[in-house]
Amino acid sequence: MMGLGWVAKPNNRQCRRWTTSRIWGATFLCCMCLIFFTPRIPRSPKHHQFVDMRNLLDSPGVPNTLNVMTNFPFLVVGVLGLVLALEGGVFNISSQGEVWTWALFYAGIAGVAFGSAYYHLKPDDHRVLWDTLPMMVAFSSLLSSLVVERLGQRIGLCCMFALNLAAFLCVVYERIYNDIRFCMMFQLTLPLAIPVIAVLYRSKYTHSRYWFISTGIYLLAKFEGATDRKLYHVNNYIISGHSLEHLCLALIPILLSVMLIHRELKFQRLVDLKDRP
Repeated sequence: MMGLGWVAKPNNRQCRRWTTSRIWGATFLCCMCLIFFTPRIPRSPKHHQFVDMRNLLDSPGVPNTLNVMTNFPFLVVGVLGLVLALEGGVFNISSQGEVWTWALFYAGIAGVAFGSAYYHLKPDDHRVLWDTLPMMVAFSSLLSSLVVERLGQRIGLCCMFALNLAAFLCVVYERIYNDIRFCMMFQLTLPLAIPVIAVLYRSKYTHSRYWFISTGIYLLAKFEGATDRKLYHVNNYIISGHSLEHLCLALIPILLSVMLIHRELKFQRLVDLKDRP
């Protein structure tokens, strides 16, 4: 009986790995089909037409004031998070790979503050890439930090390099060919891949629920952005849905910072111990 039980465990592990590989393979094929078998999607001029275009400050003022000013929280949490990730005394980070991925995530968040503010001062096709690229870098680094946590730092760092390179190429492709398919797919699949990985792979830390809460906040932010005009009318023209989207998205790095402060290490992965110098 002991022999049968000992044999069953590796078989179950192999079956799980096979199932996981099939899931990722099917997801990859679906993404490729959506990209290569759908027509080109040019960026619509309506993308730059936000409902709240008020200048709320004295002359000369700031065009699209709230859409610009609501990027300030990204700067605060991005800079503080970057410092704390590199300093290493406040965040519970157990490997060098996590330091690099989390530092790049917070650097991307700080970049969002500058890029998005610059774009919203005068929204157009030339400035939108500075709004898009920092957010895609942040998404890539956040997913990579989760991969480091769940699968090991070697594969996580490879993921960070590959995803950030893909983010840059997607933005360049959109700028040259006026086709947003790759950027859309990138921004949709990466945030939704986070809860999938969190479910499939065991965490070496406590407080894993913060990953799922962050995904929920992201979906709420996207809903606010999609209902920009309606939310502006509902709250009696105080703040637009797009400005609320900025504030909602800024909650994600704040929430993840709380997770990094309070989480505790449950076990150390063997692959991480092997990767140590």
